[in-house]
Amino acid sequence: MPLQAAEFFAELCLPFHDHTVVGNTYFAAPVPGASLRLRIDFADTIHAGTYGGLRVAVVHPDRGETDAVVLSFLDHGTFHRRDEATNRRSNSKHYATFDNYHLPGRPPWDGAVTTGLRDAIEKYTTVWFPGAWAAHRRSRAIDHAVPMASGTPTVNAARGR
Repeated sequence: MPLQAAEFFAELCLPFHDHTVVGNTYFAAPVPGASLRLRIDFADTIHAGTYGGLRVAVVHPDRGETDAVVLSFLDHGTFHRRDEATNRRSNSKHYATFDNYHLPGRPPWDGAVTTGLRDAIEKYTTVWFPGAWAAHRRSRAIDHAVPMASGTPTVNAARGR
């Protein structure tokens, strides 16, 4: 069954405008014009078809992978609520993981809380792509600070004209 990776990476709300998802992998160019790229994959566990985190890598087009880190779902609380609600034991293969099998109409990572992962990705990518997140924050601040264009004056119905 498909992992619905595009939806998972959309849920992370990463700020990189120049990105794509191919298969189960997210690719991005966080800094326009820079040679380094970002690649994020689901990290396998020792169990076939079971994923325990994200593998985040910095890739150079000519020299290949420069650095990589695995961000585990357990360490970042991704499935803590789901596992607590379903009384999953911490020593089972399903604890803090997801696999290829899931209920129809639901993503395999259903119940994931991605805030911790997103924060960890931000910390990691800030080292390799300085300014990429700050540029996103500035553009969002500008979007919220732009005044609304004045249109037809509003009339207070209680006062009349």
